[in-house]
Amino acid sequence: MLVLKFGGTSVGSAEALERLIAIVGDKEHREKTRVVVVSALNGVTDGLITLARKAAGGESYKAALEAMQERHNALCAAFLEGEARREADAVTGAAFTELSCILDGIAILRELSNRTLDYVMSFGERLSAGLIARICSARGVPAEYLDARKLIIADDNHGAAHFYTAESYGNIVRYIERRPLMQVATGFIAATSDGHTVTLGRGGSDMSAAIFAAALDADELEIWTDVDGILTANPKLVKNAFKIDVISYEEAMELSYFGAKVLYPPTVRPAMEKGIPICIRNTFNAAGTGTRIIQNAEPGAYPIRGISSMGNVTLVRVQGSGMVGVAGFSSRLFNALAQRQINIILITQSSSEYSICFAVEPHDGAAAAAAIREEFAPEIGFAAIEQPVVEPDLAIIAVVGSRMKHTSGISGKVFHALGRNGINVIAIAQGSSELNISAVISRQDEAKALNAIHEAFFLSGIRSVNLFLIGTGLIGGTLMEQIADHREILADEHKIRINLVGAANSRRMIFNADGLDPRTVKSLLGNPSSPGLRPFQLTEFIGEMKRFNLPNMAFCDCSSGGDVADSYAEILQAAIPIITPNKKANSGSLDYYRTLTGYSKDRGIPYLYETTVCAGLPVISTLRDLFLSGDRVKRIEAVLSGTLSYIFNNFDGPKPFSELVREARAKGFTEPDPRDDLNAMDAARKALILARECGMPLEFPAVALEPILPAACFEADGVDSFFEELKKADQDFEKRRAAAAAEGKVLRYVAIIEEGSARLSLRGEPQGSPFRSLVDADNIVVITSSRYSTLPMVIKGPGAGAQVTAGGVFADIVRIARTLV
Repeated sequence: MLVLKFGGTSVGSAEALERLIAIVGDKEHREKTRVVVVSALNGVTDGLITLARKAAGGESYKAALEAMQERHNALCAAFLEGEARREADAVTGAAFTELSCILDGIAILRELSNRTLDYVMSFGERLSAGLIARICSARGVPAEYLDARKLIIADDNHGAAHFYTAESYGNIVRYIERRPLMQVATGFIAATSDGHTVTLGRGGSDMSAAIFAAALDADELEIWTDVDGILTANPKLVKNAFKIDVISYEEAMELSYFGAKVLYPPTVRPAMEKGIPICIRNTFNAAGTGTRIIQNAEPGAYPIRGISSMGNVTLVRVQGSGMVGVAGFSSRLFNALAQRQINIILITQSSSEYSICFAVEPHDGAAAAAAIREEFAPEIGFAAIEQPVVEPDLAIIAVVGSRMKHTSGISGKVFHALGRNGINVIAIAQGSSELNISAVISRQDEAKALNAIHEAFFLSGIRSVNLFLIGTGLIGGTLMEQIADHREILADEHKIRINLVGAANSRRMIFNADGLDPRTVKSLLGNPSSPGLRPFQLTEFIGEMKRFNLPNMAFCDCSSGGDVADSYAEILQAAIPIITPNKKANSGSLDYYRTLTGYSKDRGIPYLYETTVCAGLPVISTLRDLFLSGDRVKRIEAVLSGTLSYIFNNFDGPKPFSELVREARAKGFTEPDPRDDLNAMDAARKALILARECGMPLEFPAVALEPILPAACFEADGVDSFFEELKKADQDFEKRRAAAAAEGKVLRYVAIIEEGSARLSLRGEPQGSPFRSLVDADNIVVITSSRYSTLPMVIKGPGAGAQVTAGGVFADIVRIARTLV
């Protein structure tokens, strides 16, 4: 035997009713269904409440009443004809005539009691059940209308009546035994012992269905709604949420209590107490199996069953030394709240007994604080207890699953996911059953928290990075090409998904939460007529990134300017990791460098800048590993400029120095104005970064820099004039080269970092020097440490170029993903 319940969206339109008829008439249900409980057409209950309140307030309600009647008449016309339609229209007309008279009475008296409101609301279910019974019969599924007020008896708590179990169950059994046809029963409504109409409160139609199922010892209760079942999370907030096939009563209760809208926990208790399985199914996807709620559900494939949330709560905190060790304090507190009918959603208390906090509905926050002040006025007066603190605009995240009791590390994974995304946990609660871990967080972080936890537990190890990129020039453009070329391999083989959400060049920016195609972003930004473009403003870009508030965000700066670098602190403080090849931040003031690296270390927000020195070569990470493993760096010698490396690697006599510089410029090894490279400022910044990574408190002016070019070259007006001045210096460069060659040496421009200092100079390298092995634009870093003293560590390879630099940035983005585990 089956009992079915159809909610408002399942009966609210002609299409929905067609599906309802198909369901109750199919092979699965036709011979087994004894009772079909229906809600009012969707929106009708709220509409009836509005009509009653308008009448009581002296507002016009006639037009809305007529529209409601027309809606019901239209459904009659869509399904019925002839005598059946005339009967249905007559019954509907009589009901609306009665309703109109009641509303007129309310308008005259200017009074709306709870008892009258219950009666007004009852018209919704009475109209829909009567109509659906007639439609089913007309479509070949014989059915009778059943007004549940004849059977379900309840107390007179209007708006939230409690039914009487024995009397109601007995009435139902006796009635159904005498009625062979399928009964289409009104949900939501019942009657008192003296015949007054009452409603069963929130989720009342589910309650009606559960009462019928329990009374009849049904084999299953099916609740038909507009979703495929209970999902792992709210699909409106978590796009990757998916259906749970089987769940226990307790797990379903926990998920529903903390916001899952499919069920309202108290309403299904009658079926739960009888051990009757409940199946949540989708009227608009009848082939789906839905979610079965049973007594003892087998553990699923995941360590948790689902995640739920309450998106708007207020936290009230009481604390003070006068609470410690005082018997009866909690009793007084919660009695004071109960007297004001304040419902408590969550409670947590510190083990020291110094504080208690609890969550309530937002409208109860001020009342709760007032109740506490009144109850504990003496204690507050002599400062044994502090004034209650009310924190609004919060949310509760609940992680639910029976497997948590036997699986270690669940809490750690939950709070790692939250902390990694910069989500502050204000309060925590967990019952001794270990079925639920609840955390109170800021309301604005609700969606971010749900997605972060959902991904941590349900996405089979897939780690997503929601990336925001500034700078789509040579490095940024190459990076996007690399992401596009390798995103499928990353996803399939390494379970890493990179989602480009925002991008900007110096003029325009574009955002898309669902992801931008990295292959087309550069052309989109270059076309002023592309849809979705905005003028680039750094503050607006950062603000938009914060407003997205996505889980697992990362910011990548592939620009070369200082403005973006100056904003790194603000971005890190928003708990957004940073990846950058831009040297400006780390070679700026020492205080700013320490602020960034210190904040990253203290808060665990990644700040990755491997490519600021030697492009994709693992120099900074190697230095960190040496320090972490207890080694001490004594000296670093390095060629840190690809441009200078190319020039001096090829300065062997046949070509004058100025010609080599022209050649390097033609091959793209220098900036358009080679002086931007030959001033060695870029190499000096890299040396400063390495010195700071070694713990040296240096500012940029402390870096000793030997000029490569004569002053006249820098004073020249324009590139052509520069080359003229450089040609004049060819003889001097040749003399220096020849002198070094006479000693068996070659010239290299080398940075030396040791004993708290950093300097860069042109020096001769003898035979056997690792600096003589450089080719083209290679960089080299030679590290002498306590462990690598006899034979220094050598890191060598391409230190410039779009492919290797972008590849290093890409690797840092992947490192961000790995921190999500």
